[in-house]
Amino acid sequence: MIREYTAIIEKHGNWFAAYVEELPGVNTQGRTLKEVRENLKEAVELILQVNKELAANKIQNRPVRKESIVVDV
Repeated sequence: MIREYTAIIEKHGNWFAAYVEELPGVNTQGRTLKEVRENLKEAVELILQVNKELAANKIQNRPVRKESIVVDV
């Protein structure tokens, strides 16, 4: 599944700092734009994976309904 997010990248001295506008807690840094972009993609993957695991643990053994939602922003 391909999802698109907005990366905010700032240069601080010799480093780049970045975060994802739509996902609080997803932030990273890198020495080059390439590195910071790669790090940011990894951070998004990790936070989505961890959030999914946390949600699964929370609803474990409970009768819930899981549905996909589509949002046009």
